[in-house]
Amino acid sequence: MNVLVSGAGIGGLTLALMLQARGISCQIFEAAPEMRELGVGINVLPHAIRELTELGLLPELDRIAIRTSELRYQTRQGQEVWREPRGVEAGGDYPQFSIHRGRLHNMLREAVLDRLGPAAVQLSRRSTGFHQDADGVRLEFDTGQSAQGDLLVAADGVHSPIRAQLYPNEPGLKWNGVMMWRGAVETDAFADGRTMIVAGGFTYKLVLYPIAPGSAPGKVLMNWVVTYRPGAEGSPTPKREDWNRQGTLEELIPHVRAFDVNVIDLEALVRATPVFLEYPMCDRDPLPGWSHDRVTLIGDAAHPMYPVGSNGASQAILDTRALADLLAGATTPDAIRAALAAYDAARRPVTAEIVRLNRLGGPEGLIDEVERRAPAGFSDLDQVITPEERAAIVRGYASTAGFSDDQTRKRQ
Repeated sequence: MNVLVSGAGIGGLTLALMLQARGISCQIFEAAPEMRELGVGINVLPHAIRELTELGLLPELDRIAIRTSELRYQTRQGQEVWREPRGVEAGGDYPQFSIHRGRLHNMLREAVLDRLGPAAVQLSRRSTGFHQDADGVRLEFDTGQSAQGDLLVAADGVHSPIRAQLYPNEPGLKWNGVMMWRGAVETDAFADGRTMIVAGGFTYKLVLYPIAPGSAPGKVLMNWVVTYRPGAEGSPTPKREDWNRQGTLEELIPHVRAFDVNVIDLEALVRATPVFLEYPMCDRDPLPGWSHDRVTLIGDAAHPMYPVGSNGASQAILDTRALADLLAGATTPDAIRAALAAYDAARRPVTAEIVRLNRLGGPEGLIDEVERRAPAGFSDLDQVITPEERAAIVRGYASTAGFSDDQTRKRQ
C-alpha cells in the first residue's frame, strides 16, 4: 500500500509516523517551499499526548514544551470561577502540554525525516485536485506533475482543495463575529510557571499560558490570546487575505484594557511582543461524509473548529491514530475502502459534536454564563451559578472531547 498525504502540517506528519509504525509506506506533499516554525501557542490534551508518547516523542516534548499543571477560569475582573488540575496532576497517565505550534511541527518533521527518509516530504507541491479509479488515485499539483497511490488523505487544512473538490457547493467558512490577536514573548513566570488562565466572557476573552522555558530561571515564553467580538453571529466572513495579518497596538490596546488580570501586567506584556497576529475565529459546518472511495480527510480539512477547549491539534492527532489502525489490516482495494468508511464512521460524529459545542462556547461557556448573570462581578459565586452547574458545563465538554478520564479526577 502507498498512501498519498496532501499537507505536511501537524496532522499529515503525525499520520506519516503512525503509518510508518505499522509498516505502511506514504508520501507527503506540501505546498510551502520550505518548512518554517510558524504560529504561536497551542495546547495538546492528554489523550493526544498518549498517541505521541507511543510514537516515542515524549522526551522531546518535555525538552521543548511545558507540562500544563492547572487551568483557571476567571472573570474579566480577575475573579476565579473554576480551577482544575490538568494531565498527570489530575490523576491521569499522560500530561497536557502547552507548546509553540512551530516547535511541535518541527519536532514532527524531524521525526518523519529521520524515520521515513529525507525524500518523505516533498515541498512546493500544491495540490489542485485528484482523480481516482479502480486502479488507485492520482494527486495533481499546480506544477503539472502528479503522484499515484492506493489512497489519498487530505491533511491540507481549513482551505483544503481536496475538500473543495469533494464538496464544490459547500457554503464555506463561518465566522462567529470574533477577532483574535495572538502573540508570544519571554517574561516572568506566574504561579508555578505551568498554569493556564482563561478570563473574560462573551464579548472579551483572554487566554494566557507559558509554552516553553525561558532563557533564564524564572522566565518563560508566554503565549497570550485576546479576543473581541465586533460582529454578530453569521456576519460575512473576513476575506482570506485578512487571515494571519500582523496586528497593531493602536487597535488592540483598548481591548487589552478591558481586563484586570492580577497575575501579570497584560498591557506591558502585549507591548513587549515584537510581532503578533490577528485573524477571525472561523469554522465550517460538519460534512455528511469524509471518505469517498479511496479519498478521505483529517484534521482541519475534515473538521475545522473554533480554538476553544484546546481541541484542534488534539483531534487531528486522534484522527491519525484511528485511520492508521484501520489501514493496518487493509491489503486489498475493497479493504482500503472499508477502512476509510470505518474511519469516517468512528471519527466524524465525535468531531461534529465538538464543533457544535465549541460554537456554544465549549468549556469556556462557563465564564460566558457567569458574565451574563453577573457582568459587574460577584461577592458570592455560588449565588450566581451553583457548583453543580459549573461542573456540568466543564465536565460535559471533557467527556465529549474524549479526555474525561484524565480530567474528572481531583476537581476543585
